[in-house]
Amino acid sequence: MVLNNDLNGRLALITGASGGIGAACARDLFAHGAHLALTYSTNKSAVEALIDELKTQDPSRRVTSHKVDVGNADDIATLYEQIQSLHEQSGPDILISNAGYGKRISNIVDISLEEFQKMIQVNLLSSFLLSKLAVPYMVSQQWGRIIFMSSIAGIGGGINGCHYAASKAGLTGMMKNLATKLAQDGVTVNDVAPAMIGDTGMIPNAKSLEGTSGDVSNIPVGRLGTPQECANVVTMLCKTGYMTGQSILLAGGLK
Repeated sequence: MVLNNDLNGRLALITGASGGIGAACARDLFAHGAHLALTYSTNKSAVEALIDELKTQDPSRRVTSHKVDVGNADDIATLYEQIQSLHEQSGPDILISNAGYGKRISNIVDISLEEFQKMIQVNLLSSFLLSKLAVPYMVSQQWGRIIFMSSIAGIGGGINGCHYAASKAGLTGMMKNLATKLAQDGVTVNDVAPAMIGDTGMIPNAKSLEGTSGDVSNIPVGRLGTPQECANVVTMLCKTGYMTGQSILLAGGLK
């Protein structure tokens, strides 16, 4: 297998790119020369503003936006059709499955069946569907990077409920299985498991966590993490083809 960690000219599909971690990943991978396909659920203006920002840096680079409900299989199929049309390849070189759902319900007795099913559909099924469509192209060119956005919840930590924990643990299990099966084809599969990342939809700021187990006073490094710090890890995984099957806990010292 030939060593090739160059991201220049690669196409990165990033779901949930309208803000927070997704937008930070988009900026970072763009800075390393990647073309981008960015999805959003409702916040079209934020993605368009991000694209305008990036295009001022390099107008020649392909950056497209796509409205996608990642819990809907038809939407994901349409997304790949759009990628083929706009980027002239059948799938991305890099898949960052970042879009997720995180309604905070701590007590299992308060979690309805519908809520549990939605959590699994958005946080776990979407990554399966995205990967299923991405893998054939990656294998055909013997190069690919798949990165799931998991959570400290997947190993029992965090401030959310068991439904969220189950969805994120499922991601890590799927990642490890795919990593074993795809390594010989030049495709690496990893996940990033963040905790207490500020400037995101789930955690806007430190004040929103006061009095919870996620209070900054409980975090060994004494602050929230940043979306850019998540993007740093994602880019490292994209540029390091010798790392696969790993879940990287990004949690400021939390266990």
